[in-house]
Amino acid sequence: MRALATIPPVYSRRRLTGLALAVIATLAIMLARPAVARATGHETGEELAFVLNTFSFLMWGALVMWMCAGFTMLEAGSVRTKNASMICLKNMGIYSIAGLAFFFAGYGLMYGDSIGGVIGTFDFMYGPSAAEIALLDGQESATAEVVAGGYASMSDWFFQMVFVATAASIVSGAVAERVKMWPFFAVTLVLTAVIYPIVGSWIWNSDGWLAKLDFVDFAGSTVVHGTGGWAALAGVLVIGPRLGKFRSDGTARPTPPSNVLLVTLGVFILWLGWFGFNGGSQLALGSAADAVAMSQVLVNTNLAAAAGVLTALALSRPIFGRIDLFTGLNGAIAGLVAITAGPSFVDHYWAIIIGAIGAVLCTMGLKLLEKLRIDDVVGAIPAHLFAGIWGTLAVSITAGANLGVQLLGVVTVGAFVFAVSLLVWWGIDKLVHLRVSTDIERLGQDAGELGIESYPEFVLMPEEEYQD
Repeated sequence: MRALATIPPVYSRRRLTGLALAVIATLAIMLARPAVARATGHETGEELAFVLNTFSFLMWGALVMWMCAGFTMLEAGSVRTKNASMICLKNMGIYSIAGLAFFFAGYGLMYGDSIGGVIGTFDFMYGPSAAEIALLDGQESATAEVVAGGYASMSDWFFQMVFVATAASIVSGAVAERVKMWPFFAVTLVLTAVIYPIVGSWIWNSDGWLAKLDFVDFAGSTVVHGTGGWAALAGVLVIGPRLGKFRSDGTARPTPPSNVLLVTLGVFILWLGWFGFNGGSQLALGSAADAVAMSQVLVNTNLAAAAGVLTALALSRPIFGRIDLFTGLNGAIAGLVAITAGPSFVDHYWAIIIGAIGAVLCTMGLKLLEKLRIDDVVGAIPAHLFAGIWGTLAVSITAGANLGVQLLGVVTVGAFVFAVSLLVWWGIDKLVHLRVSTDIERLGQDAGELGIESYPEFVLMPEEEYQD
């Protein structure tokens, strides 16, 4: 009280007057705010949607890129320790080749002006639009034109590019432990620069011939996983099985994963990345409807994977005679692949059914490949190709797609990818020989080709030729 008594009366009045003016100004701003909002709200909403859409592409794309780590761990843990370093190197190379190939050629062939609905126009080194470049140069007048595009051009390119790398990673696991590095990289280049973009132009380019028939593939059960699966099948047929994988009577020798911890970690990374794979394929996050739809997609994706795990585990004993971890992990991937073609429906129980059936096909497919003496190291063909075909056809049940069109797409994509991939594998094999020598295959590619060992504390012992 004593301090207040010492304040001069004039100063107190000035403070009160200033406070009153501040209150009046605040009330005036609050009253005027609705009118300001009405005048600028539309522009602000469009720009906010642009930012959210762009951010969605970039963040979901980064999550999909992390799937490359999942494929690396899955594959490195599935092979014998003597080949683990080569697997790591191959997967680094796959992602790098995919990025460059899609930048220099692939994106234009996929999304450029379509030529007869079959292939896009070649666009060397895809880049940002002229308006985006002007905005980066400080020309604020270009903002409206940039925002009208809905998202930043290169954010879409990045999101599409990581899908290409995923397709190529599928092939790597199937042909592991016996293919040379540089010839494999050559196949990867053709797949990511030409084969995948052509398939994508049929289905995801709005002028593609399958797109015009209303073929439905939300996030790539056929475009990504079917393409990778068919290319992998062609590869394993040309290269042949690993030494000693099959006995003379046709039965398969067990080749359990060398590191089940890595395999399990890899599958969990893939499961996590799949939320970006499918969730980002909503292709927008600028409205409440987009956010709700994306939520449906993520929940269905998770349910399908969970159903795939339990179904595969339940089947592993009657089919393989034991509760098999590797089968259960492949069941998760099969469930994820199967739901990828159409995960946006509301009735979540369908996700469980689709994932479970995908796991059944994958588990039975693993046994079928053994019967046919086809050596797929990680089970990529059953998990990605068989489950991908089922998921693509299942969209006719959950999303009302035309079954005939879905079947036509599966058959034509399969025929194209398998035929071209078979030709590429065969041609490269004739030119430089795809397969490593028998000595290197026995010793391992780490020591034989790279001069490095993933587990140097172990004593490397070449495998002797199997005798029946």
